[in-house]
Amino acid sequence: MDDLLSNKKHPSSFNQTPRVITVANQKGGVGKTTTVVNVATCLAEMGNKVLIVDFDPQANATSAVGVEPGSFTDSIYEVILGHSSMSDCIIKTNWQGLSIAPATIDLSGAEIELVPAFNRERYLKTAIANVIDDYDYVFIDCPPSIGLLTVNALTAADEVLVPIQCEYLALEGLGQLLNNVEKVKTHLNDELHISMIALVMFDGRTKLASQVVQEVRDHFGEKVCNQVIPRSVRLSEAPSYGQPIIYYDSKSRAAIAYRALAKEISSGT
Repeated sequence: MDDLLSNKKHPSSFNQTPRVITVANQKGGVGKTTTVVNVATCLAEMGNKVLIVDFDPQANATSAVGVEPGSFTDSIYEVILGHSSMSDCIIKTNWQGLSIAPATIDLSGAEIELVPAFNRERYLKTAIANVIDDYDYVFIDCPPSIGLLTVNALTAADEVLVPIQCEYLALEGLGQLLNNVEKVKTHLNDELHISMIALVMFDGRTKLASQVVQEVRDHFGEKVCNQVIPRSVRLSEAPSYGQPIIYYDSKSRAAIAYRALAKEISSGT
């Protein structure tokens, strides 16, 4: 497990090669999709070409960037089953530089339909490989569980970003995630490593939140990003309007924080 955390905190080179980042946490409601959408949008705002792969059947990342259900024909589900190409699936969002491979509830059936398939853990990796040269970053939003979809997401990625909420039991289930990442690294993807841990949902009014921050920093050291994302009503509202926070409320604390986090991820500082 130590090997997962032994790599350098963040790549120091600036976009020399495309980065494929899976955002994962087996605990639900930890700001995973929020982090995917807003970090990706901030990186696109910085001039990068960014692709979000919505690999969660809840399709929250898809709606959060303003793509309505039923407004597209092909989703990542059709791509995984071989009924469509990745390039045909991808939609350019209203936000410059940001594209998405959308999801629908149909994706939940892929867990069963892929079971008898040969090399089933690498379907997403193959799909992304066909378009990777068009992007600087690919972010994969996966379900809060370890099934075949998440294994595909981990197999397709170079690195894992783990959002941890600054609340009680923040580290619950994290050990199981680390074990599963280790298994994928051993059997399917020897390049995989946890490169970043992002602290989210920080409420500065509570002593507990600060204690959680310190506990996570003590445990994971330099893997923990310096920027902390505050809990924010505006941040919670933004997805219902199909807008990332930097467009919904550009001057909000959450927008400022996500811009800073994106710069940190980009530069490694």
